[in-house]
Amino acid sequence: MSDGKGGRGGAIAIPKELTEGQFQTQTEMLDIQQKTEKLYIGIPLETTLQESRVALVPSAVAVLTGYGHRVIIESGAGDQSHFSDHHYSEAGAEICHSKEEVYRAHVLLKVAPPTLAEIELMHPNQILISPLQLPLISSEYINRLRQKRVIALAMEYIKDDMDNFPVVRIMSEMAGIRAMLTAAELLTSTTGGKGILLGGISGVPSAKVVILGAGIVAENATRVALGLGADVRIFDNNIYKLKRLQNQLGRQLYTSIVDPYTLEEELLTADVAIGAIHSKSSRTPIMVSEEMVARMKPGAVIVDVSIDQGGCFATSEIRSLDSPTFIKYGVIHYCVPNIASQVPRTSSMAISNILTQVLLRAGSTSSIEQLLFANPGLRHGVYTYKGCVCNEYLSERFQMKYTNLELLITSNL
Repeated sequence: MSDGKGGRGGAIAIPKELTEGQFQTQTEMLDIQQKTEKLYIGIPLETTLQESRVALVPSAVAVLTGYGHRVIIESGAGDQSHFSDHHYSEAGAEICHSKEEVYRAHVLLKVAPPTLAEIELMHPNQILISPLQLPLISSEYINRLRQKRVIALAMEYIKDDMDNFPVVRIMSEMAGIRAMLTAAELLTSTTGGKGILLGGISGVPSAKVVILGAGIVAENATRVALGLGADVRIFDNNIYKLKRLQNQLGRQLYTSIVDPYTLEEELLTADVAIGAIHSKSSRTPIMVSEEMVARMKPGAVIVDVSIDQGGCFATSEIRSLDSPTFIKYGVIHYCVPNIASQVPRTSSMAISNILTQVLLRAGSTSSIEQLLFANPGLRHGVYTYKGCVCNEYLSERFQMKYTNLELLITSNL
């Protein structure tokens, strides 16, 4: 029984320090919603390299405007991809006839690098998302972006959450298919070739194809080549990529590491050579010397898909779609950085799918800069940031000061 003093059978005594503050005024905790930013997105008409793609298709514009973002597009920007101004207008975009007006947008989306004249229309803190295309880049190009204090992202260096390059991956699928179909066409006599059928026929051997690289471009190029009946040789220094390629195709293939002697031996008898090497942050290495090319068969075809990062053949020179080929040492070279632009509608839809997700994520944060801070994959694509060069390769190539992007973003938040 209780004795009233907390003894045996009585109430348990509670220490005073646990109850003395319960009736005092407490601080109210407010649920503060983070302010989101409505994006102002500009899409100009492309005027270089016979570029026929567009960064956003009407369906993507409808999604973005549905979230309250503003999209302005220059008249005719989607015509080459068979998306009319009417399609964009119906999706909620503003159509304008002035390039200057488009360049007032906060976020610029392009599928070709801006020209120097276009950079002059830009303004400080503007976000530019476009390909970099290293062979076209000059020190003046980088300096103009620095002077304008533009935040520039290279599409081909943006990573996703799985540490892959989504734009490169999807463009590589199309580039691999187009590269092999283009090579098959260049072997015909109507285009200056030796009149060779890529797949051969009964009693006549197939053409030999050598592919440098075992990534996505190589996989799709190999699928097409095998489907047409060609004899394929694949070279890559990454054994796991070679194994993955064979597993993906479900058959045993001729594969080899890049041994100079073996590679040269195969190139000497090759009818087609495909360059499919991708660099994660800089120029692609040159895998085939000028001497090797000089010893190839006259009339052989080189399609250097890596030309957008400098090319992996020593003889490669960048060309545009209106004059895509040249002949050196008797070998036909095809070196177009925007090879996927030959199928602009499919290509535009693929790019649009990726950029839409990036923009929606940016719109759900306080700003794109906040998204850069939280997303290392997106940061990987930044090469200039408010007057600073943030890509080590570009800083070394043009002898410019390199600044760590993480430090810049942290100091600006």
